[in-house]
Amino acid sequence: MFTGIVQGTAKVVSIDEKPNFRTHVVELPETMLDGIETGASIAHNGCCLTVTEINGSHISFDLMKETLRITNLGELEVGDIVNVERAAKFSDEIGGHLMSGHIMSTAEIVKILASENNRQIWFKVQDPTLMKYILYKGFIGIDGISLTVGEVTATRFCVHLIPETLQRTTLSAKKLGQRVNIEIDPQTQAVVDTVERVLAAKEAAVVVNVVE
Repeated sequence: MFTGIVQGTAKVVSIDEKPNFRTHVVELPETMLDGIETGASIAHNGCCLTVTEINGSHISFDLMKETLRITNLGELEVGDIVNVERAAKFSDEIGGHLMSGHIMSTAEIVKILASENNRQIWFKVQDPTLMKYILYKGFIGIDGISLTVGEVTATRFCVHLIPETLQRTTLSAKKLGQRVNIEIDPQTQAVVDTVERVLAAKEAAVVVNVVE
């Protein structure tokens, strides 16, 4: 599990590309190296990856076909920067919201509005069926960052970013047309799905009663 509080950024220093598979190596900040072992989970742009090899601060991760298909990690090139967060431990402060590291889709940046000490970014989700889970003032994970949803339309939503978020994450460098990873808040998803099932069951019962 993760909290969506990005602990740092890491540069991609090498990529080994294979058919439907790649291994990339990132240079982790020194502050994130303590106690790291192979098999540990580290989120890259919100996507949970497993440490496969450790060479000092250069840490290797394998990305399988499904990860490359669903996330923006397959678009990375050497020199690119990713948001990183190590898995949460019991007793850690949950400053954001609980996240699984399982990316559900990507979203395209369609508008950026900058003002003094603030930035508003609008996104269009690749999978429009996910919009029912994106609610005003609800939680959402964007490239591994726990954020609060601002405005919502039928097809788009926005978030408001403070200087601290822009300084600590990769969102400050994002441009129009770029894709970010999206993780829907699992609690919101559970509530929405449950309500839909209950309403569907009630509608089905009404239909049966009318027919009878």
